[in-house]
Amino acid sequence: MSSIKKLAGQTVWYGASSILARFLLYLLTPYLTLKFSGTPEYGKMSLVYSIIPFLNILVLFGFETAYFRYIQRKEAERDVYDTLLGSLLATTTAIVLLMILLRRQIAGFIHVGAHPEYITISACIIACDALSALPFAKLRHEGRPMRFAAIRIVAIILNIAVTYFFLSVCPRVVRSNANSVLLLVYSTGFGAGYVLIANLVSSLFQTLALSRQLMQFRWNFNARLWKEIMIYALPLTIAGFGGMINETFDRVLLARRLPLTETAADVQVGIYSGCYKLSLLISLFVQAFRMGAEPFFFNQSSREDAQRTYARVMKFFVMTICLMFLFVALYLNLWKDLFIRDPRMWDGLKIVPVLLFANMFLGIYYNLSIWYKLSHRTMAGAWITLIGAGITLIINYVFIPRYGYMASAWATFFCYGSMMLISYVWGQREYPVPYAWKKLVAYMVIVYLLYVLHHSLTMNVRGQAFNLATATVLTIAYALFILRIERKEFRRLPYIGKWM
Repeated sequence: MSSIKKLAGQTVWYGASSILARFLLYLLTPYLTLKFSGTPEYGKMSLVYSIIPFLNILVLFGFETAYFRYIQRKEAERDVYDTLLGSLLATTTAIVLLMILLRRQIAGFIHVGAHPEYITISACIIACDALSALPFAKLRHEGRPMRFAAIRIVAIILNIAVTYFFLSVCPRVVRSNANSVLLLVYSTGFGAGYVLIANLVSSLFQTLALSRQLMQFRWNFNARLWKEIMIYALPLTIAGFGGMINETFDRVLLARRLPLTETAADVQVGIYSGCYKLSLLISLFVQAFRMGAEPFFFNQSSREDAQRTYARVMKFFVMTICLMFLFVALYLNLWKDLFIRDPRMWDGLKIVPVLLFANMFLGIYYNLSIWYKLSHRTMAGAWITLIGAGITLIINYVFIPRYGYMASAWATFFCYGSMMLISYVWGQREYPVPYAWKKLVAYMVIVYLLYVLHHSLTMNVRGQAFNLATATVLTIAYALFILRIERKEFRRLPYIGKWM
């Protein structure tokens, strides 16, 4: 149980800071949906942000996971950081310069052809994020959570402040003073570009704040080690690239496949993106878990009871994300009022339960993926993710013209569900882990039935109080059920077991 406690501590320290940072960033959603209400600007912003993760994956080349895998070799500890960062500097420079040279073509492809400068700003964001990735990993490896958390949170607060300055302060000042000095940095037609500028300021701050870690870099390139790492990391890059297709390419296909004018299509992309964010509470937890779990899983791999530990981690993980599903899905009427201020976007809320389950599947897949990372079968991860990407592309391409963004939601569901099943079946052959899969499936079925029950009870009742009361009763009932069924597990947990 001490290992589970250790993972929980890592998730709290490293992951909670990411949750808080991302949560602060998501506070921009109601502000931006209100600010860009009735315009295609929110959709354009979403389209630009659909390509940034792709290029981040291409630039990072799976080096974060490789760093945690190879840093375990104490004899090569110094070489790993220097070699990876040197390689990252070279690839980042090449890709960013190529983006700037092809900015007009890229802008046209993602339906923002009138703003090639968006691509230039995005290239600078990618450069800063790439330079920050390994220093952040180094902080995690060295166990320096306070510095890690402080940098992430301050960067997001800075992002919010700059966004508000450009979208609220500047327009108000310029309207009252036509000769304001702010006109030197502000233009009324730049729209979503100011969201990108705020992101760039935030990313630049992170890079500067990590300058001490960057200054520890030495030109100490180990060619033999680099080749070995590249063999390990290349499939992770393919997997990451496929993962970004699954996560973001639906926006691009929505813009291109909807039988609407460009402006109307951008509005639909904005609705989909705004409602998608309501499903990301689970994604935030998954991200937090991954940040703690990745180094933890590698450190546990040499223990005799490693497989049992992985199985128990999976059980606690599934119980938690099922509770989070209820927390979002049953209180959806509350979240829409808080986070989506434009009522015209509420029509897209029907995608949220589908996407919640999709992200549950993705989180389970990340747990399962440890088998190919530990056994150096990273190419298996690439194949699984590419299969998922194929499902995403086919369903979106075929069904978007008829079903719109609902097709994108179901594509995400079937994509991550397929990846989860394939990884489980394949992994049990190569690296058996005694997952309590029957019990885990039962927990997911139960929360779905609770959601259906809540929807049936409240669909003809308009009162918000009844809706919230029903949601609370069902959520508490699930929590009590889990505590009863898993009482033996919870009794073994520090600080909880003494109360049971």
